[in-house]
Amino acid sequence: MTAKLFTGGAGPATDRTVVGENLSLPLFRTLSGVLAGHPYLKVVVDRTENTWHLLDTGAHPFHVNYIATRVLGMDLTALDADLDGFNASVYMDPGRRFLLGVLSLHTDEEPDGRERTFLVLETTEADTMHGELLTFFYEFVRARVDGRLPLLLKPANHGQEEELSTISERVVPRILSHELFGSRTRTPLNPGEATGRLRFFRTHEEYAAAEAGLGWADIVAMPCLPDDVPRVAGFLNTAPITPLSHTNVLASGWGIPNAIVRDLEQLVEKNGLDGAWVRYRVGEDEISLQRLDHEPALRAPAWHQQRIRLEPPLLEDAPVLSLHRLRSADRDRYGTKAANLGELHHVLDSRTADLTSFYGRPRPPRDDLYGHLAARLGLSAPPADELRAKAAAFVAATVGAPEGVALPFALQQRFLVSSPALQQGIGKLKMALELDATDVLDSLCLQLQHLIRHTPVPESVNRQISQAFPVSAASRGRLVVRSSSNAEDLPGFSAAGVYDSVTTVRGTGELLDAVRQVWASLVSPRSVRLRHQVGISLDDTYMGVIIQEYVPASLGGVLVTCNPTRREDFRNVYLNCSPGSPEQVVDGSVLPQQYLYNTVEGGGRTVALGSWGDGLPAATRARLADLSLTGRLLQSHFSGTDVDKPLDIEWLMTERGDFRLVQIRPYAL
Repeated sequence: MTAKLFTGGAGPATDRTVVGENLSLPLFRTLSGVLAGHPYLKVVVDRTENTWHLLDTGAHPFHVNYIATRVLGMDLTALDADLDGFNASVYMDPGRRFLLGVLSLHTDEEPDGRERTFLVLETTEADTMHGELLTFFYEFVRARVDGRLPLLLKPANHGQEEELSTISERVVPRILSHELFGSRTRTPLNPGEATGRLRFFRTHEEYAAAEAGLGWADIVAMPCLPDDVPRVAGFLNTAPITPLSHTNVLASGWGIPNAIVRDLEQLVEKNGLDGAWVRYRVGEDEISLQRLDHEPALRAPAWHQQRIRLEPPLLEDAPVLSLHRLRSADRDRYGTKAANLGELHHVLDSRTADLTSFYGRPRPPRDDLYGHLAARLGLSAPPADELRAKAAAFVAATVGAPEGVALPFALQQRFLVSSPALQQGIGKLKMALELDATDVLDSLCLQLQHLIRHTPVPESVNRQISQAFPVSAASRGRLVVRSSSNAEDLPGFSAAGVYDSVTTVRGTGELLDAVRQVWASLVSPRSVRLRHQVGISLDDTYMGVIIQEYVPASLGGVLVTCNPTRREDFRNVYLNCSPGSPEQVVDGSVLPQQYLYNTVEGGGRTVALGSWGDGLPAATRARLADLSLTGRLLQSHFSGTDVDKPLDIEWLMTERGDFRLVQIRPYAL
């Protein structure tokens, strides 16, 4: 077929889209845009006409719009009226006419140090091409691309990986997503912009020596920031971390930029950036660090004037209750974590909550996503009540809520007023906060924490704990004692990782020690400073406690019902996991496996293998897809009136293969 150049017609006058022409590197650069730092080009293979279209990226941001208007002669109104049906015809029909993909240009380093340039071909994440189509697609493109450029196929989801597993790599050379991006030099974690002074630390010891002098105008850079980093202007990591680490949750909650820049040390040395004033920007596609010629005139950030309002805690006598007896309204007596777990019990047991409302929100040009949800649940055009019932049943069959008891704020209050020494310590701390005496704040907090940990628990308080969680239960094995404060999981104040949980408790003696440790974490230097910065009074802050039997886990982790690095993405949820408990994921002690799961069209893909060389078995990944859809459905209930507010869910998979959700809270965006 004769090559032709589109220069007008229905498209923009600058449209340089090419049909039927072989692709050279100069032509690629002419037509390409840039995504995540890599030049890329959209391609459409027309199997009926035996040709392909190389789309001018600037003129044609969407494959389907181009096919509909430029190839099939449709108008956009007709396309929008049946967009999901059209998408299914080009992404999911096994006998489809069009094959849609993206070519991106990459470089890596050969063992001898030379730079290698290569192309990567991939489809969209929702594409369900079977092995034969993937092979045809690759061979068609390979025959039309400059033979001097290596071409690799990157499967876009786990389904394509399975299809390719039976096809020789000599036939279809390939590269997996985590192989392509796992060693990426620069990775955005939380978008934002900051102007401040760059403070670069090569080791934790260097950081610790300077920590006391860090201020709100500093941008802290080091291999991996500690969870107790103070509130500053921005974060930079030189070693890999996950977007679901505690420090990135803090960055998201604080609204500050955060990124991985592996070559930062070289940039610092080359440009003299340590201690320099810089403008730091993190976007989805670009990370920049610009040195300023002079110290800018900065005003204190908005959070200096921010004031977080707490609902008044209820301190009258309240019983120790099993978690399944709590509801979300009990947060003012038992704390947010306990109340949310109680609400989870209610959702799973009653099956009366509407878990479909996220899918009912319009996503233009779609009126709603109910049809997609029905497909995920194995239904075909069900009435609304049937869809809701099926969603509730699916969630109840997929996950369970942890058993345990919740200690109310009233028990902590009775403990605190039982000791004159504790009252005196609290009084001194309040006075220091009122006078803004920051020089003595840390020492007063540490003294008060020591008192709390070693003051005897009144017999009446001890009795309530023991009766609710008797010796027979406590003596069976290991317990987990978790914090549940009223000063966390708030709009503008997440407090992720700020309060203590104790996961190695055995017997009633250790149980009381663990409860006091959790109570004491409410007055740690860091928690007191963070609350004071946003105007949360010590008088209004209380700590409930959750006590649970330890459940051994074969797999554990965190999922957030959004894509943290792409805010406009309403399809995907981000899931991290590692063998064992979720704590390893959130505390950064290991680099977890990372996955994205599409909760609209379905499918998932591996982002990173973390500290493990092998990915999870296909059957386990399928279970994680069910867990991800469950998280999305729970978002409809736990996010209140704004169903687009994502959730942060800690979970574990028991040794029997069951899922338990151990925490549900808002994820700050």
